[in-house]
Amino acid sequence: MKGKKGSVEIDIPLATKSNNQPGSGKEFAYDHGFSCKAWLQSVLEFCKEDSNRVIFALKVGLAVLLVSLLILFRAPYEIFGTNIIWSILTVAIMFEYTVGATFNRGFNRALGSLLAGILAIMAGQLAFCAGQVAEPFIIGISIFLVGTTTSLLKLWPSLVPYEYGFRVILFTFCLIIVSGYRMGSPIRTAMNRLYSIAIGGFVAVIVNVLVHPIWAGEQLHKELVKSFNSVADSLEECVKKYLEDDGSDHPEFSKTVMDEFPDEPAYRKCRATLNSSAKLDSLAISAKWEPPHGRFRHFFYPWSEYVKVGAVLRYCAYEVMALHGVLHSEIQAPYNLRIAFRSEIQDVASQAAELMRSLGKDISTMKRTLKTSLLKRVHSSAEKLQGAIDLHSYLLTSHINTPERPSISKPLNLKPDESSGEQNSGPAVQQPETYHEMMRKQSRRLYSWPSREVDAFEEEGALNMDFSPRMNALESTASLSLVTFTSLLIEFVARLDHLVEAVEELSKMARFKSEAL
Repeated sequence: MKGKKGSVEIDIPLATKSNNQPGSGKEFAYDHGFSCKAWLQSVLEFCKEDSNRVIFALKVGLAVLLVSLLILFRAPYEIFGTNIIWSILTVAIMFEYTVGATFNRGFNRALGSLLAGILAIMAGQLAFCAGQVAEPFIIGISIFLVGTTTSLLKLWPSLVPYEYGFRVILFTFCLIIVSGYRMGSPIRTAMNRLYSIAIGGFVAVIVNVLVHPIWAGEQLHKELVKSFNSVADSLEECVKKYLEDDGSDHPEFSKTVMDEFPDEPAYRKCRATLNSSAKLDSLAISAKWEPPHGRFRHFFYPWSEYVKVGAVLRYCAYEVMALHGVLHSEIQAPYNLRIAFRSEIQDVASQAAELMRSLGKDISTMKRTLKTSLLKRVHSSAEKLQGAIDLHSYLLTSHINTPERPSISKPLNLKPDESSGEQNSGPAVQQPETYHEMMRKQSRRLYSWPSREVDAFEEEGALNMDFSPRMNALESTASLSLVTFTSLLIEFVARLDHLVEAVEELSKMARFKSEAL
């Protein structure tokens, strides 16, 4: 129809063969972007991140194979018959990543199957004694009652951890009583299926415990230690960037709200720490089901204390995230003002990070050391920072112009030999730009929309008398940004007291070995 009046031309692109030519390295690449090589590389990277994932997959395959042998060989199949399929289903459903989770799931599975079998036998016998006419009605009513009761109980707050057990009760009861009604022997059907479930559960537990066990307690222990190091690294990273950023390459606000900073790897780890609450809770619940093992050899190990320490640690991580918020905010303190307090800010950050890593090391090595000296050093650094802010507060307010209070223009350099003294005779030297002038120019650049250089204001005459009060307010806010940053840093130090107390309580209850610092 091409060339005719009113026709529509439809171009269908032909598949190119360049990507699939032999030797091109893209034999399995297609036009829509799928690449088999890239997919294999992503799988390998995923496995390298945690080798336990591969071990877990192999263990599941081994457990399913062992149970399937009961069907593949004739002798076991003749004993159990088709009911042996329940063993395979039990392994597939019950086998979890950690040993504790497998025990937890197995307990729910065993208890639910047992209760379902008892209820099914009672309901079946009652229906059988009622006669053929009333039997289907009684079975139907019993299914309705069991389904309603289990669905209501699994929503009860204190019974939420056993939600899987109630689900097992429901579907096991329904399958046993319905199949028993058709086969005519509910007791025999229930017993055969309970045997099959027990075999599957036994195989799952044995394989998970004996073949390279993955303990939930060990995972919880490592996760908490990693969180300590992540918060410490993120704190140092944030302070370092805040003191090094001169504002020359400040990101736009539309990019900062994306919350993606590829040049800050520790920031992403700290953000993951804030989202670790559910993971720590799940690992702690699973760890309670595990027998004494490895370094955790005594009964009733205080796994719940790990969750409490993690909660206090997140309480500190919130302050680090707030510091990152100041770092990436649109309103920034001038670079010259930030470096005036560089030594005090760096000292607080380094001392606090050292204390955080020391606490994480104590948990990692399960040793109890006194943190009094480290904590005193951190508080001393915070007091020095607070004293520096109070002593040089004129730097934060010198730019404010009011009729009652004239502006005070002081050089930022605090060294007296460079900012005072008579000038030697010689050619005239241009005086350094005052702090007030530098801040005013930077504020013009930061708060203009769209962004313009300082000269643009002077050429266009944009900075008139009506705009001066607003400009002064913006400059004041920019200086107070430094106060916000230092206040958050001092608040982080204050929260470390609660973290030290939480770790100390954990070390007592977990019986960490005492060691002098």
